[in-house]
Amino acid sequence: MTDFSGHYRIEFAKTASLLLQQRGSKLRNHVMVGAHKGEGASPVDQYGVTEARERTGRAVPKESSNTPVDRRWAYPRFFDWSDIIDNIDLLQTASDPQNPLVQACTASLGRRIDDEIIRAFFADARTGKQGGTTTSFPNGQQVSADVGGAASKLSVLKLRAAKKLLMANEVDLASDQVICVVNSTQHDALLGEMQITSADYNGGDKPVLKDGIITRFLGIDFVHCERLTLSGANRRVPIYAKSGMHLGVWSDVTTDIGPRRDLEGNPMEVTGSVTVGATRTEEKKVVEVLCAES
Repeated sequence: MTDFSGHYRIEFAKTASLLLQQRGSKLRNHVMVGAHKGEGASPVDQYGVTEARERTGRAVPKESSNTPVDRRWAYPRFFDWSDIIDNIDLLQTASDPQNPLVQACTASLGRRIDDEIIRAFFADARTGKQGGTTTSFPNGQQVSADVGGAASKLSVLKLRAAKKLLMANEVDLASDQVICVVNSTQHDALLGEMQITSADYNGGDKPVLKDGIITRFLGIDFVHCERLTLSGANRRVPIYAKSGMHLGVWSDVTTDIGPRRDLEGNPMEVTGSVTVGATRTEEKKVVEVLCAES
């Protein structure tokens, strides 16, 4: 019998897909966004609290209220991405890798936007006339990991504690969207809470679950993101008013494909970049909820 094994062929996939990853920014639409130029930018000028005085006599002298003023600053951070497709690769692959690489590039840059927002939740903020003052995140804006049980995960009690802080700080919950960013562990912990899953608690008119994902509860909108940072063994879950966080965009996500003429064969290079900087606008609009991760 003739041996045809020498004529066997190998067929490779002609389609491409990105491996599992967060594709772009999940948090950008949940903060205030502004376009900026220059070495630094002040997204907001702030005017503090004053109290009206009672007039106790006739024709008394005026007194100035001396309204306290301050300013917040954001500074740009530069993120770049690049990969090279050699002509040798193009000649030996069944599918063109350029489009998948552009997708990988934009996904990566979007994740760096989220990283910058997450960093700014609890990092030192720059304040003052020229940004020369450092304002740290206050301990009073933190919900302990022990609320609701020793070293406990995210719970209804912790959500209530965070919302109580925002209300006590005079955050206008009627007009300012409140957002909670959760990862899979903390989301799963909430799914175990009876108040979350039972229609007896949410009234049934606005379900908090959509396809098994918590979208809203206690007037808080939930966003899933796996990039939240740790403080020791605790996940740092932010619950905040949208107006309390600002993302400055110096240069939005851009991509480009072009030849590298400094390399043999002039291979194609996919490049991308984004320049952004984030800051809190007010400490009292952001709450850090510490949640056990294991």
